[in-house]
Amino acid sequence: TAVEPLGCAQIICSDKTGTLTQNKMTDVEHMGEESELASTMALCSDAVLGQDGLAEGEPTEAALVNYAASNGLQKPELERQYPRVDEAPFDSSRKMMSTIHQTSDGFVQCTKGAPDEVLKRCTAYFEDGQVYTMTEEKRREILAGNKQMADKALRVLAAAKRVWSEKPEQNTPEYLEQELCFVGLTGMIDPVRPEVKAAIEECRSAGIRPIMITGDHKDTAVAIAEELGIISSPDEAITGMELNLLSDEELEQQIDKYGVYARVQ
Repeated sequence: TAVEPLGCAQIICSDKTGTLTQNKMTDVEHMGEESELASTMALCSDAVLGQDGLAEGEPTEAALVNYAASNGLQKPELERQYPRVDEAPFDSSRKMMSTIHQTSDGFVQCTKGAPDEVLKRCTAYFEDGQVYTMTEEKRREILAGNKQMADKALRVLAAAKRVWSEKPEQNTPEYLEQELCFVGLTGMIDPVRPEVKAAIEECRSAGIRPIMITGDHKDTAVAIAEELGIISSPDEAITGMELNLLSDEELEQQIDKYGVYARVQ
């Protein structure tokens, strides 16, 4: 009985990560001072470095811990130097997480997440070993770097820091995630599954329309969907925020146009 409805299926909606892609992230590109970026990303993750020297845990976080290790920054050593004392765990609605670490002269907060969301909370940026006040020009430069990586189908994350003289009295995101200092961007690739493209062609030949739904950045989703043949133009993608602005009538008129739903909760 479960198989019978497949005979009249007209649309298949699929998640991207781990279904259309292999869920094996590897860091391939970055923007920012590498040692600062790698240590911030590794500290602000729950992946651990295994005895074989490879990270274990959620694929994105494991890729960041491996990236730090490749730069001579082993996570166990970082944790001994900067032990974690508090955190605001990752949440899909705010698209970031933060951890608090004790240092020799106070506390430091490491935050990582979606670049557009993290950048909104940054009032400064780190460059050449110095902290500078965030400018509109720098903000545009960072967003351009984000788009450039996303256009290559990379999963892009931003890292930021905040220094505290005393341990923060609250660990709520609202309290912690403001007045941040931007550290950099990392771009990771999650290769598509080799069998997926043929499966999509088979779906189309059977009159079934494939649709991708993902929490990823729109540019990343479009690049992968075009590679797989799910869409042929960026116009066929819409974000969750854009979707919310449509009335029911507009959605009914336009829904046949979209093959990718990105940045959805």
